[in-house]
Amino acid sequence: MALRDLSLRTASLFGRNARPAVHAVCPSFCRNASLEAVELETASSLEVPPPPVEAAQNFDPIARSRARRLRKKPLPPSRYQFRPPKYYRGPLHPHQPPPVSDPASRLFQPGPFSLPRLEQTYQTTIAPDLLTLTYQHYPYGFKHPKVTQRLREWTGDSPYFKGRPLRGPRGSSSLRLLTPPRTWRNVPEITKVVVHTMVPEAQENSAHLHVAGMVVQAMTNVRAQTHKSRSNVVSWGLRKDKYVSVTADVEREDTFHFLSKLVDVVLPKIKEWKGVSGTSGDGSGNISFGLTPDQVALFPEIEVNYDSYPPKMIPGCHITVQTSATNDRDALLLLQSIGIPFYGKLKD
Repeated sequence: MALRDLSLRTASLFGRNARPAVHAVCPSFCRNASLEAVELETASSLEVPPPPVEAAQNFDPIARSRARRLRKKPLPPSRYQFRPPKYYRGPLHPHQPPPVSDPASRLFQPGPFSLPRLEQTYQTTIAPDLLTLTYQHYPYGFKHPKVTQRLREWTGDSPYFKGRPLRGPRGSSSLRLLTPPRTWRNVPEITKVVVHTMVPEAQENSAHLHVAGMVVQAMTNVRAQTHKSRSNVVSWGLRKDKYVSVTADVEREDTFHFLSKLVDVVLPKIKEWKGVSGTSGDGSGNISFGLTPDQVALFPEIEVNYDSYPPKMIPGCHITVQTSATNDRDALLLLQSIGIPFYGKLKD
């Protein structure tokens, strides 16, 4: 038995030592192996003769496109003139709009071309701090309780209660947003800023509307949109179908540029300003506050060209900061972290 084991060990040792030699010899027996030297081609693409001089002189793409236009033969519409549908008609409609990231989409916005300083601070400092402050740990195996029905049923024997839609909660007709467990995927962030100004004097003098549009556009770097009054409001002096307000939706990188300018330049210049009221939220993570005409004039774009605007026509404005938070507590914490001061009891 011992001799048999010795012979097996000897054979395995010989095979282990002979294996590198076998692998070294194998390439010489391959079909693709060649011991002869291979000559490279001497021809080069640089030796191709250039096009004739007449063809280069007669090449005129503008004249060719003009001739195509005169013959009324435009480019194929299926390839060059595609326009996505203007309205979304449901997921089953044969014509579906392309995603927002597609350049052919009507909602496509190129960029971002730069990363604002405030956005860098949010990604590196503010977001981790918010995750730490609002994080709730759930041990392994914990199951969240099921979300019960939030609307109330109609109780009673009345025949009108059968098949009737459910009632809203007590005290209000709207339901508060549910707050999901905090993870790194749903850290609150700023999504958009809306700057709105009301100019009722524009009903008598359109110059007020033009000045308000210039001021809002200079502040936000976004083209302002005008709005008409929907109905007659005697107490406010509004007449139907008259231009009375200007709005600008600040999105993407312009949002951080506007907020950093507001926090670092404008708000510190306001004298005897307590800050933003802690109860200014709408319960869904959106915070609003206003600025007077004197405070609007502190923006650098208006201050440097103050003589270009009639002083009595510079309007005040309302600023609404929209966030991805589902409650005012997280939204206030986010805005406090970027430098907006609040006073009074904070809304929870």
